[in-house]
Amino acid sequence: MTTPLPLPPPELSLGEQLQGLIDQFPDEGVSLGGLLDVFGDEGLLLLTAMMVLVFLVPVSIPGVSTVFGAAILMVGVSRLTGRALWLPRRLRDRRLPGSRVRVALAGGLTWVKRFERISRPHRLRRLAEQRGWLVVGNLAFIWAALLLMAPLGLLPFSNTLPALALLFYSIGFIQRDGGAVLAGHVALVASVAYFGAVLAGGGAAIAALFA
Repeated sequence: MTTPLPLPPPELSLGEQLQGLIDQFPDEGVSLGGLLDVFGDEGLLLLTAMMVLVFLVPVSIPGVSTVFGAAILMVGVSRLTGRALWLPRRLRDRRLPGSRVRVALAGGLTWVKRFERISRPHRLRRLAEQRGWLVVGNLAFIWAALLLMAPLGLLPFSNTLPALALLFYSIGFIQRDGGAVLAGHVALVASVAYFGAVLAGGGAAIAALFA
């Protein structure tokens, strides 16, 4: 039996809401389904912002990128299709280590506070509110989640760059800030370029080895 995780008041800033969740995160851990029950459909972007924080600091928690990435992927699919979020039972029941996740969340929160200082609600609002641009944004959100799921945790920045993109998207969609959404697109392009360079370098090294 775990301690219930209360949802902070929505009138608080994003950083304050996340700080409240971190302070209340139980030491014994919580299941991913338990987190979803707390956040509900309306809080999925806030949940996404919380989950990506663990990838913004040099803390390795084995298996978390796959679990969180899969959950974030389903959030993106839910947003794109306009349907309620669904997760497989095995993923819903996956337990998250309490103390280790809380330490990583607290470290990543620094990034949220920095972004909050430069975020402006309703800036470049078309990117965050217009239907066509929202479809593009949700597809990019899904692509970033797929990159986050890639089992390359030992590769530097392999989780950090997609996580940055997802954090920008979450902040942009929550605050209707097209500037943050645009920054998410830039971070996603950087992620794709980085993965492409790594794959190209690996392929060249293998070719040279056999040559």
